Amino acid sequence: MRPADAIDKAEDRRRFDVAMKKIGLETARSGIAHTMEEALAVALTWASRALFAILYMGGSGGGIAYNREEFEEICARGLDLSPTKELLIDESLIGWKEYEMEVVRDKNDNCIIVCSIENFDAMGIHTGDSITVAPAQTLTDKEYQIMRNASMAVLREIGVETGGSNVQFAVNPKNGRLIVIEMNPRVSRSSALGVESDRFPDC
Repeated sequence: MRPADAIDKAEDRRRFDVAMKKIGLETARSGIAHTMEEALAVALTWASRALFAILYMGGSGGGIAYNREEFEEICARGLDLSPTKELLIDESLIGWKEYEMEVVRDKNDNCIIVCSIENFDAMGIHTGDSITVAPAQTLTDKEYQIMRNASMAVLREIGVETGGSNVQFAVNPKNGRLIVIEMNPRVSRSSALGVESDRFPDC
């Protein structure tokens, strides 16, 4: 796979969701709507108390709804602002624990976890505004191994053949449900922090 294809597969929300389902990993539930009726139909299929309605990450039409009234208000605003009249409705992960894995892979498919990182703040606080701790402190060994194996599977499926990547997870503290938030097919700010904390050679 060409590097550009791997980047597109990781960055395109729909392609990434399909890729994760293919390897048995869960992403946040989501749906596309073009009308208020379609948006409500998506919302009613979930038991989540909060929904996130937005066109694109960081878009001006987005928001978090805690009840039907707020949901309809956000959807109406989003449909009004969207040039394509399209809403992406995501399950809210606010309050979930957030973790990151820094992974390196080579051409021979040797993979290592350089560092695990835990966000001090729960989901809902931007990673860039949160304190991070490395290595992760509250994972059991079983949880760590599941996350480790999942991270390596993500790199293989996305097509990152060499170099470092960052894979982000959310864990529901009530039931342990694991969600892949996203992966960055490149080194990132977290990679630099991991290198410093583990004294691993910069790659």
